[in-house]
Amino acid sequence: MRPPCDPSKFVAEAVKNIPPSGIRRFFDLVSGLEDVISLGVGEPDFITPWHIREMCIHSLEKGQTSYTSNYGLPELRNELTRTYYRRYSLDYDPESEILITTGVSEGLDIAIRAVVNPGDEVIVVQPSYVAYVPSVILAGGKPVIVPTYRGDDFSLTAEALEPAITNKTKAIILNFPNNPTGAIMKQEGLEDIADLVVENDLFVISDEVYECLTYGSTHVPFSSLEGMKERTVMLNGFSKAYAMTGLRLGFAMGPSEIIHSMMMIHQYSMLCAPITSQIGAIEALQNGKGEMERMVREYDRRRHFIVRGFNNIGLECCNPKGAFYAFPYIGGTGLSSSEFAERLLDEKKVVTIPGDVFGEAGEGFLRCAYAASMDDLRKAIERMGDFVDGLKK
Repeated sequence: MRPPCDPSKFVAEAVKNIPPSGIRRFFDLVSGLEDVISLGVGEPDFITPWHIREMCIHSLEKGQTSYTSNYGLPELRNELTRTYYRRYSLDYDPESEILITTGVSEGLDIAIRAVVNPGDEVIVVQPSYVAYVPSVILAGGKPVIVPTYRGDDFSLTAEALEPAITNKTKAIILNFPNNPTGAIMKQEGLEDIADLVVENDLFVISDEVYECLTYGSTHVPFSSLEGMKERTVMLNGFSKAYAMTGLRLGFAMGPSEIIHSMMMIHQYSMLCAPITSQIGAIEALQNGKGEMERMVREYDRRRHFIVRGFNNIGLECCNPKGAFYAFPYIGGTGLSSSEFAERLLDEKKVVTIPGDVFGEAGEGFLRCAYAASMDDLRKAIERMGDFVDGLKK
């Protein structure tokens, strides 16, 4: 009889050290509960606009179900080139400087793997999206955390960044507009960071998936700064601006050498992004501006409502300038972020994400997505107000 085996001994050490997603943990807690209001889901509550869905359906009816080039459909890459030149005067070669990915998550993973060697240090600005640190670790790199603070509206300063740079630093991951804080960066702050990038010969991975969700100002792509195009891979996608989350489509734009290296990984792991989603994305870029702007206006209306609501119930909240997240401070309640979020769910059935999920700099805060109906936002604020009042008794 062959002896029994413990399969866990075959699990790679790097994977053993990766913590489970704190966001998904709260999704699991909600399962089966009734009368729950969710401010936890990081996706639009809008349905993908009909004209985009119609193009996807039509492509299937025509039998367009084949593989595409590893780089993605030429028509989509050409449309991205036109779009970014029109928006920012950025000129990317559709043949060699654009890669279509299966969501921005894949773009992030292969960008890090294409740049990072084992032992390289990668600066991660926190609070940050939960995938950044694990992606660096899985690539054999060492994450170096630089916190941001509410006193600076969670923007990154060159003064905070500089001490973290060593002779082992290879790259910086930036995410503005930011998930979870909603922070943006002004051009002068980005210029200071660009100076450090040049002085220390660094590369930048800039996740700009919330680019179109910027309120009251114009987004500044990091690669649009002088000398930064050849030092930056910009990641973006269609999930947030066009409500295409489940269609899983992203793209990377950067120097041909980096994009080619990313494609080499992509071709062996993902091969190509789904052709149906790519066809829908072409329609989104060509004819989706009106619908996108309508969604952004509605997010802006909700943004003002939820920030005012949090401040009225005693949870101080900075005014987010981008994305669709508010990040209220709950540190004065005497509860940790996790305790607050878990009790709020248990007692009032409101789902939020504890700030410490996004790094130590997020402790004392909650991420609350206002990608929810105004009716749900009103109910959530009322229930959270009752919960905060109950803590005072």
